[in-house]
Amino acid sequence: MTVLVTAPYNEEGRKELEKLFGSVTYHPWKEQGRAYREDELIQLLKETHALGLITELDQVTDSVFASAPELSFVGVCRGMPSNVDVAAASKRGIPVFYTPGRNAQAVAEMFIGNVISFLRHTSSSNQWLKDGKWDSDYLQAYVKFRGNELTGKTVGMVGFGAVGQRIAKLLTAFDCKVKYYDPYVQDDHPLYEKVSLKTVFSDSDIVSVHLPRTEKTLRLIDRKYFNLMKESAIFVNTSRAVVVNREDLLSVLKEHKIRGAILDVFYHEPPEESDYEFISLPNVLATPHLAGATFEVEDHHVTILNEALKRWKVGKTLNIPTLYNKDELKTEV
Repeated sequence: MTVLVTAPYNEEGRKELEKLFGSVTYHPWKEQGRAYREDELIQLLKETHALGLITELDQVTDSVFASAPELSFVGVCRGMPSNVDVAAASKRGIPVFYTPGRNAQAVAEMFIGNVISFLRHTSSSNQWLKDGKWDSDYLQAYVKFRGNELTGKTVGMVGFGAVGQRIAKLLTAFDCKVKYYDPYVQDDHPLYEKVSLKTVFSDSDIVSVHLPRTEKTLRLIDRKYFNLMKESAIFVNTSRAVVVNREDLLSVLKEHKIRGAILDVFYHEPPEESDYEFISLPNVLATPHLAGATFEVEDHHVTILNEALKRWKVGKTLNIPTLYNKDELKTEV
């Protein structure tokens, strides 16, 4: 059988797929600089006669499934298969695999780097130096930009999945106390404290959000939680902007109710005027949705997805953690 791969996929990973399935046709979306449209993906599937699809950003709609009735699986190189009509796949008995945690290390490292940069005024002091403002005695910068250490701080996680847990692991090197809120995490972690959402905000020096976009999480974080934060606390969001009430966050930042925010996600991307209200604030460290942007992330998603496909193809099992719709398939089968 032929597998159509439109996601970035390294050569070693493609060779593994060839051994597993027989043939691989590689048309990564990066070649054209954008994801494939529905009609383009339908045409590719028809031209290649592919029975398997590995995608990253392309919109895999009900029409795509209808046009490829013999499609046997879809692999999605993302933390959530948000570009795939999973209900349409399940209706047809098609397993949808995904790659949660592929960017966990990348996001965790950027969290550590940005928090330290914020605490130590790295960006502002760098610009001050470039602008030639060190024009007094040698202690001028020491007095102006003296900051804080990360070591010993209490870090609160809103959501404690792969990313949150990877950050927590790195924070052990800084002797940080980690508290987390996640109703979906059943097992207690001996090194970290599971608490209420209110406690995360009231007790933490740094609050970090790691939530997917769902109906339950939209604007979940609002003024009532920001009001619980210490005036010296920092708010970090590397997940989705829409899980935070925009107006409430903007007001607490403008009013200096908290020390500041580190934001990697915005309500519009590319940013619009309303987003630049955040970006331009002096107590905000903003980056353009880069937390998961490393070359290594693509290697990670290959490893995760190939392992899942081996278990499915060779082991003939649906008991795979990275099979997104396994419950629906079990019900239908």
